[in-house]
Amino acid sequence: MPKVLIMSDSHGLEKEVSMIKQRHINEVDQMIHCGDSELEMDSDELDHFMKVAGNCDMDTRFPNELDFVVDEIGFFVTHGHLFQVKSTLMPLSYRAEELGAHVICFGHSHIAGAEQSGNQLFINPGSIRLPRGRQEGTYAILSWESRKNILVEFFDINGELVNDLVYKTSL
Repeated sequence: MPKVLIMSDSHGLEKEVSMIKQRHINEVDQMIHCGDSELEMDSDELDHFMKVAGNCDMDTRFPNELDFVVDEIGFFVTHGHLFQVKSTLMPLSYRAEELGAHVICFGHSHIAGAEQSGNQLFINPGSIRLPRGRQEGTYAILSWESRKNILVEFFDINGELVNDLVYKTSL
């Protein structure tokens, strides 16, 4: 079963990013950081992550967006500040459609959640440092057996499942 770890908005946390990475590195197929790490592109903490630039990232080597495939599912990753994610998901949706991506990963708002619209799944893992809308910092793990059985689970910084955020869907 493919698994993808998704994190965003860690805002300078090093120990915590490393801890989460080490906790899951042997069980996931891909790790994503959706920006505002405030770390260097080649930092040890971000090693093994697909990563993009956030509005607080100063290292100009980060790309603004990425698209790639994991086990036949197309991903589009961006921070979100260039796509107005605090008011609408439409620009993200249009860009993902242009790229042929069905899973859209973003941050910026620090609000954890997953939402499906048509054949697109939007995932914001929240923030491990400055969560909004809830007390605990969060990250997400997306897993699937098939396109008909997709699961998004959110975890707090200690690796405990956040039950009220679990999202099951199909694409």
